[in-house]
Amino acid sequence: CTTGGYTEHTCTVCGVTYRDTITPARGHSWSEWAVEQAPDCFTAGLETRTCSVCKEVETRVLPACSDNCPSKDFQDVDTTRWYHEGGDFVVSHHIMNGVGNGMFLPNGILTRGQLVTMLYRMAESPAVEGKTPFTDVAEGSFYTEAVAWAYSNGIVKGMTATTFAPNASVTREQLVTFLYRYAKLQGEDVTVTGELKGYTDTGKLGDFAMEAMTWAVE
Repeated sequence: CTTGGYTEHTCTVCGVTYRDTITPARGHSWSEWAVEQAPDCFTAGLETRTCSVCKEVETRVLPACSDNCPSKDFQDVDTTRWYHEGGDFVVSHHIMNGVGNGMFLPNGILTRGQLVTMLYRMAESPAVEGKTPFTDVAEGSFYTEAVAWAYSNGIVKGMTATTFAPNASVTREQLVTFLYRYAKLQGEDVTVTGELKGYTDTGKLGDFAMEAMTWAVE
């Protein structure tokens, strides 16, 4: 495709050579461009094409654009707000699916059941064995398997020995503790260093959250 051809003649007596029948390179025979990764609002995409003769692959970048915005179908998402990129991420990675009826509730209150469900999806929704001791986690709820998974892996321990409070709003210290335990489950380095002296309200932290909050801040 990129190198011309020729015929070379060699004398069998003295070894002198010469070339004729010079032909130019034919050039690539490209396929149509194929999108390998579609662009979204914040990330450029990529498309490729392949030469059918030499199999060389050519790539080009597709500029970021809003044509494939993961959040565009939610009626209550303002794509000019600070949460847009984060919303796109969790929707495109199937961590959050909205609350139904075309709504995402970007300013809604996050519940304990919702947060655990997000972590469960981040872990790729593994098979769940066994049940929890929580009497307020009903069978068939969207968070049932997620709570069972989180409980069996030590991510959640419940509000009491028998209650989880799945519909209660999750506090900042609870959220950080769940993230800390999830990171540990995933084999991340959760060594606790640093301190919380810069915060004046650390006296309100529960003992269960102190280590997790220190890790998160650091």
